[in-house]
Amino acid sequence: MVNTEKPKRGVSLYSYSGEYGVTMTLEDMLADIHDMGAEGLEILANGHIEGYPEPSDEWLENWHRMLKKYQIKPVEYGHWVDSRRYPGRELSTQESYDSLLRDIKLAHKLGFPIMRTKLGVIDDTLTPVSNWREFIHMALPAAEQYDVRMCPEIHNPTVLKSKMVDDYVEFIEKEKTTRFGLNIDFGVFQTNPMQLWEGMPPMEFSPVEDIIPLLPYVHVCHAKFYNMSDDFIETTTPYDKIIATLIAHQWDGYLLSEYEGPNKEVPGYASGQLRRQHILMKRLLGEA
Repeated sequence: MVNTEKPKRGVSLYSYSGEYGVTMTLEDMLADIHDMGAEGLEILANGHIEGYPEPSDEWLENWHRMLKKYQIKPVEYGHWVDSRRYPGRELSTQESYDSLLRDIKLAHKLGFPIMRTKLGVIDDTLTPVSNWREFIHMALPAAEQYDVRMCPEIHNPTVLKSKMVDDYVEFIEKEKTTRFGLNIDFGVFQTNPMQLWEGMPPMEFSPVEDIIPLLPYVHVCHAKFYNMSDDFIETTTPYDKIIATLIAHQWDGYLLSEYEGPNKEVPGYASGQLRRQHILMKRLLGEA
């Protein structure tokens, strides 16, 4: 029997951050994603929604028009619980919940089933604020009502075998919820990391097999990449092993491409890297 449960391809608009608003509009980016044969989409709410958090009716109408025109499926709504909004103090649990509820409603209005819920952090290892359990618990009924899932991103320097990830899984199990889960960023799997800036500290990375026990909680992945070679190989991260593992375990969520390499400001460079990456992913997914 052929396994039809396998990952699907999409793009995070973060990949175009060097060009958006300079050489590309929102519609230009959606057209580019359609042209490369991708379907799923991630946006950054405060960066890509005009008038955020209260876009106009005209903007919303144009948003849905563009999705239909370019056959794009909203997948992940990137947002922040901005715990450091006010100098000298963190947001209270109620303030955090209010912010989260506002984004839950807007994500639903835009058609997104998943939210990349960035929690406020308290240190360089991305430890979340101490009251995250309280305001996420408060938001679970609204997430159910508006049919969204809140997923913090597991991003280096965090490793998959860590207290942070254990705490998230423990919360999910305790709450018996599917409305809170994980977004795994493939940057955690690097085997040949790029030196992205002078003095970049060494980091610990996770072996690919560490994702296997987490897959029941993983609702989306950031297909982070840094460098696609001329022969369509990602030189920093073992994509062949990652995608083979996901297919073997019948994980069928979206892989949202997130280019984080150099030359983002060079017109067309990020698009070219994305196209190469999607050729790689199509091959590994058996689509080419």
